[in-house]
Amino acid sequence: MSIDTAKGILGDATIAELEAGLRGTVVRPEDPGYDQARAVWNAAHDKHPALVVRCAGTADVIRAVEFARSQDLLVAVRGGAHSIAGFSTCDDGIVIDLSPMKGAFVDPVRRRMVAQAGMTWGDLDHETQAFGLAVPGGLISTTGISGFTLGGGVGWLLRRHGLASDNLTAAQVVTADGRVVHADAQEHSDLFWALRGGGGNFGVVTSLEYQLHPVGPQVLAGLIVYPLDEARQVITGWRELIADMPDELTTLIVLTTAPPLPFLPPEVHGTRIVVLAGMYAGDPAAGETAVGPLRTLGTPIADVMGPMPYTGMQSLLDPMWTAGAHNYFTSAFIEPTEAALDAVLRRHATTPTPSSELHLHQLGGAFARVPAQASAFSQRDSGVLCNVIARSPDATAFDAHVAWARDTREEIARHGHGAMYVNFTGDAAEDRVRAAYPGSVHERLVRVKDAYDPTNLFRLNQNIRPSAAA
Repeated sequence: MSIDTAKGILGDATIAELEAGLRGTVVRPEDPGYDQARAVWNAAHDKHPALVVRCAGTADVIRAVEFARSQDLLVAVRGGAHSIAGFSTCDDGIVIDLSPMKGAFVDPVRRRMVAQAGMTWGDLDHETQAFGLAVPGGLISTTGISGFTLGGGVGWLLRRHGLASDNLTAAQVVTADGRVVHADAQEHSDLFWALRGGGGNFGVVTSLEYQLHPVGPQVLAGLIVYPLDEARQVITGWRELIADMPDELTTLIVLTTAPPLPFLPPEVHGTRIVVLAGMYAGDPAAGETAVGPLRTLGTPIADVMGPMPYTGMQSLLDPMWTAGAHNYFTSAFIEPTEAALDAVLRRHATTPTPSSELHLHQLGGAFARVPAQASAFSQRDSGVLCNVIARSPDATAFDAHVAWARDTREEIARHGHGAMYVNFTGDAAEDRVRAAYPGSVHERLVRVKDAYDPTNLFRLNQNIRPSAAA
């Protein structure tokens, strides 16, 4: 059966030729597994690609890229399929699905690992924790490592060991012309600079090499839950504490609605709460001293912060972030002034759904000590990252929820320098991309784009348009 695309018709023979050159598989719209193959984590994006190529390795990626270029197809690259803005899928084009590529090699002596791009953070943590080692990963273990890393990567080890991208030491990339290049600090160094924060603009990353750090297997981590009527004193007290916190401790404030979790009293379920989450990446005994003041910011409803496996903290929030909901995320780097906290609390009072939230990520530490010019992730001088999340179980009134998130972001962003976090940029509007990259950084990214993808084959991302498309 031939397939209609926006650019023309793909005949059976053409598709059969593609499939014959793969070790993986091609999924067509008429195939029984098509709906599963096209599904992504964020249900706000219900797309119907012409083909999904499930790649078994780098050779398959090369073949898929060459095919897409020869047929003038729109390209979506998928790892963990968590792209908030929907870049993991497309209508009529080709999805290059890396999720079958989960190979990993850990060198515990050199404290390095090479991971294929289809791994999730849960997959990666499983491999590294066998040696008591870790890469700074995400807050949700089902998130893919590749897109997360290329956009920066904020997680529980941020203050101790920096972003995921700060710990990327090399990458294998299939470029728009089908070449395979190895990018590191010595070889293709401009590309390596751009990959660390510049997103998926420059090719398909098929494997990533990371620096590893001793973490776990036990850490001091968890949640302290406070009632909403203590929100002001809790957040103000937290702001004062983070000024002098040890780098081993990374914390996060979540303004949300209490889910029916077993450690929360039934009368709290469905009410607005303040959650203080954190992890101490060091000796748990020293961690008890560090987190002690967090327990006295108010009158806790629940305190479930204590020793736990590192992998337990990495997956603690997974049940709250399952696939199938409609999601829109946006963000702003801010300073936690009184006026900023007023804005955060005011906007939390207007959240449109119980699962819509505001997050205040503590920055500083190792994250702030990386020179701004060292990578494309140059936003290093703010104290807090505010993430604004609109989430709904279905499409009902979702446009209004998105409008709430955008308005909230605009109000809160006035208390910073206007920049946003690439991975929490819910759409691809050019002004949003420019808000993630200061002028000189954007100009350098354009030069790298010109060198590796001058026709903008890889444009489903927070797009850095090449000069020819400007």
